[in-house]
Amino acid sequence: MTNFDQFDDDENFKSKTQIKREMEELQELGKKLLGLSKNQQKKVEMSETLREALAEADRIKQREAMRRHMQYIGKVMRTEDHESIARRVAMFDTTSAAYNKLFHQLELKRDTLIGENSKEALAQYLEEHPEVEDIQLLRQLIRLSQKEVSQQGNTTNRKKLFRFLRETEEKKLGLMD
Repeated sequence: MTNFDQFDDDENFKSKTQIKREMEELQELGKKLLGLSKNQQKKVEMSETLREALAEADRIKQREAMRRHMQYIGKVMRTEDHESIARRVAMFDTTSAAYNKLFHQLELKRDTLIGENSKEALAQYLEEHPEVEDIQLLRQLIRLSQKEVSQQGNTTNRKKLFRFLRETEEKKLGLMD
């Protein structure tokens, strides 16, 4: 049996390159976390150790010190649920696929609420979102948006309706207070 045969049997074996790549990915996620506002960082579930490391990074000005600190953040990230953190960070990143998917879903929902079967769409929306408190405002925005569409005028109320839907969804996802 050669020295290489022992690695064939181990399914969990990772090469040095693979380990290094994973560490770099965790450091990149740490950089994205640092790029979030303090308010957004509060909405991401993480350990107190990681929170303290992120706060410490704000005080570091020297380039080499920051590089070493990013390595430390990557090391701390190994013990975190980094998939969950990555999903939450993606919802704040306007260039991410997750953010764009949510944006398009909200546009479709708005168009459905304004469309021909608006009563059924509204009933379904309220069933899916029981947390909606101001149903009267929602109905008013739908009615005004339908009027805008029929007059082919400005889009003020459609934008307000979209904002209402976005805020409701962000509250549901825990992205907003």
